Amino acid sequence: MYTVCVIRDFVAQHYLIGGDWGAENDWHSHSYRAEVQLIGSALDRHNYLMDITDIEENLDALVAKYKDKTLNDLPAFEGQNPSLELFARLFAEELSERISAPSVERLVVKMWETPQIWASYDFLRPAVHRQAGATQAAANMA
Repeated sequence: MYTVCVIRDFVAQHYLIGGDWGAENDWHSHSYRAEVQLIGSALDRHNYLMDITDIEENLDALVAKYKDKTLNDLPAFEGQNPSLELFARLFAEELSERISAPSVERLVVKMWETPQIWASYDFLRPAVHRQAGATQAAANMA
């Protein structure tokens, strides 16, 4: 299996709900680090798992959605505790929808909240995402 990893740092805010977590229940900021691993068993005709430029463009667009925002205020988090685990899953699912590389079979998003604390989500991409990417790649080659 091939793995390509790209990392982005950004600041976002949240407050925990649904329990008594002391100061974590108050609005506060984190310097998040999104570590994204793209995994697949085959390379494209250029011997890439996915073009780094495409990865960076999609990752930067996704980070911009969260950067300097309060997670609780975003529709995906509405009524939910904005845990690190949930954030990693939502990030992985949305990134999967954005990328078109058919060779990327899995995404692993490791979301760091501090230099010592992270949660990850391992997302197996549905075949439909990979097939849509193959169709788009074929159109681009024509």
